[in-house]
Amino acid sequence: MKKYALYIFTIIIIFIFIVFMTLGVEKEFSTNLFYMDTYINVKIYTTNNKAKTAFEEVESIYKEYHNLTNRYDKESALYKLNNEEVDSIYLDVDKKLYDLISYGKDMYLETNGLVNINMGNVIDIWKNYRDKGVGIPSISELKNSGSISIDNVILEDGKLLNKNFNIDLGAITKGYVTEIVGDYLESIGINKYIINAGGNVKVGKSYNKDTFNIGIESPLKDGSIYQVIKGENISVVTSGSYERFYEYEGKLYHHIIDPNTLMPPNYMKSVTVITNDSKLADTLSTTLFLMSVDDGLKFIEKYDNVEAIWFIDSDNIIKSKGFDKYE
Repeated sequence: MKKYALYIFTIIIIFIFIVFMTLGVEKEFSTNLFYMDTYINVKIYTTNNKAKTAFEEVESIYKEYHNLTNRYDKESALYKLNNEEVDSIYLDVDKKLYDLISYGKDMYLETNGLVNINMGNVIDIWKNYRDKGVGIPSISELKNSGSISIDNVILEDGKLLNKNFNIDLGAITKGYVTEIVGDYLESIGINKYIINAGGNVKVGKSYNKDTFNIGIESPLKDGSIYQVIKGENISVVTSGSYERFYEYEGKLYHHIIDPNTLMPPNYMKSVTVITNDSKLADTLSTTLFLMSVDDGLKFIEKYDNVEAIWFIDSDNIIKSKGFDKYE
């Protein structure tokens, strides 16, 4: 009887040991999400007891900002700001949305006006033409759609002046939120992760190897990878003309609009920015896409930790001078 009891006790101890060992071993966990019109994959390297809670919070963050910033959803906070007619001089704004709009205003100055969050009216006109796939808007139609002046977006003490604005945060939200998600993961001790939100990739510390290998997809849409980025604790963000576009009379018209011309530019097929901050990388990739390569090379010289690669065509790929550290 004593031998039997000792046998059972030994089995229980072994079982408990296995359970604790399993909980304590880092493994890869993955989840897929769809928010902000983007498929998002998040991989984390952690223990069983952290993964579920982490993924729940990650989804909560993306979902919250999606619901705040979806300007085509009548229930979203941004739609109501843009469309609801009220008598108040100032409009109450959700704190997180307020901070995001404030960041957008800062980026207007940072990018010399190329990233302008008050272009919703112009973006809507282009979207309507793109959805139909026929014709292009005239300059007069675009100009008559309303003011795009950033001066109409006036923030004060958590409120927004009820003025002539039509805010669109599409150029900055994905990178902004991805940076928040990365910060959250690191705050709970998960520093090994990969976040892939469409053309926006953020990675933490590498797992089981020296660096992550991040492939940049060719904008020719042939399924190939034209450049591999090697690194950790970096963000790699691409802006390009190959995701949302339509063709009219033999010319392609994409979704990234130059606030100076109100037209989509045609300097390159894509540009990819590498830095350690996802929100900055997202902003700068749009900025560089809206200027010539020569101007872009000069523009990023003011940043200590920003590199870029421009894909003009398969025979013309240009890299910033410090880019080789990622090869």
